[in-house]
Amino acid sequence: MESMKDDIKGVLFTEQQLAECVKDMGARITKDYEGVDNLLLVTVLKGAAVFFTDLMRCIDLPLSIDFMAASSYGADIKTSGVVKIVKDLDTPLEGRNVLIVEDILDSGVTLNYLKNIFLDRNPASIKIATLFDKPERHKVELKPDYIGLEVPDEFIVGYGLDYNEKYRNLPYVGILKPEVYQTR
Repeated sequence: MESMKDDIKGVLFTEQQLAECVKDMGARITKDYEGVDNLLLVTVLKGAAVFFTDLMRCIDLPLSIDFMAASSYGADIKTSGVVKIVKDLDTPLEGRNVLIVEDILDSGVTLNYLKNIFLDRNPASIKIATLFDKPERHKVELKPDYIGLEVPDEFIVGYGLDYNEKYRNLPYVGILKPEVYQTR
């Protein structure tokens, strides 16, 4: 059996670099939300789960969490442009200060769709935190409030990011060899 590491062209961000980035973002969020009530962190499953867990532990404020599952990719490597809500939130958003925590801003289609749905639910405020931003791929005008790292237009995996449900458990972020996803 081949190792997952054999499919990685190179490491883009080490485990230590990711930890520092998340810690810094958590400190910025703590400062910005100091004195704000009803902070609700919402994440989109599954990719952002690792980042979400690490980030919430770096925010030194009372907060609540909730989860949503949405997809515009299916089993493909490019967005279909159609967002499918698989699991909606359990928490009402009205009057809440909502921070959407996402793993990567790629096309922006899903995140923009979710933001608009959430705005219709009358939150007190809504902001977006993304660990990775891939500006070359944006299809919609969307500016996150917190951006961890900018990434090149490469297929990246690890630290929650996947290809076909694999590689999420890599502790670093690597660039997937094109032959892995182009031949399957």
